[in-house]
Amino acid sequence: MQYSQADTGPDPQVSVIWMHGLGDHGSSFVPLVKEFDLSGCPPIRFIFPHAPERNITANGGYFMRAWFDIYAGFEDSDMEDSEGIIESRDQIIMLIEQEKRRGVPADKIFLAGFSQGCAMALYTGLCYPEKLAGIIGLSGYMPLMYSFPDDRNPANQNTPIFLAHGTQDEVVPFSRAEDTMKLLESLGYKVDWNAYHMGHTMSLPEVQDLSAWLTKLLA
Repeated sequence: MQYSQADTGPDPQVSVIWMHGLGDHGSSFVPLVKEFDLSGCPPIRFIFPHAPERNITANGGYFMRAWFDIYAGFEDSDMEDSEGIIESRDQIIMLIEQEKRRGVPADKIFLAGFSQGCAMALYTGLCYPEKLAGIIGLSGYMPLMYSFPDDRNPANQNTPIFLAHGTQDEVVPFSRAEDTMKLLESLGYKVDWNAYHMGHTMSLPEVQDLSAWLTKLLA
């Protein structure tokens, strides 16, 4: 899988694998690294993979980068592309394994994502069979909500989760994020829940809160 990379210092001992949203590509998040205040943290390697291109049903079959197909919308009851989700999960796991081969242990690897990438970070991270450092889910949701309780792996039961969403999100309903938060909390996960007055985007307060969360875990 192709990806863009940005390191915050030499010989990183921590990795963040960050998945983009529908129709985007990994490179667009590279400038974000400079926005984080990670002073006090060890050097971090940010990996921004590019999702494969596929036809998106909800967009009239338009060919674009996506982790999985979107059939209709983002309500809890909408049919989901489970095959695409599992396929992308396996590709993300290959990136985790790559980072381990580069000398970064699983418990120093974070999975992060925005929108559709958030869905992949949550699902992949909480189903992964080794303890990870943390999971960051921005402006997204838990996919396959009804099978997830059976799919998940106990290895990441106590993994810290940073979940954030805009109250004015016009793409992924705020209620879908709230449902994700309630599901995770009902299953005993440690969720740092953050809501911001914004649409389907990222904001400076969110970046600051995420910086503080990462620093607390890594400093």
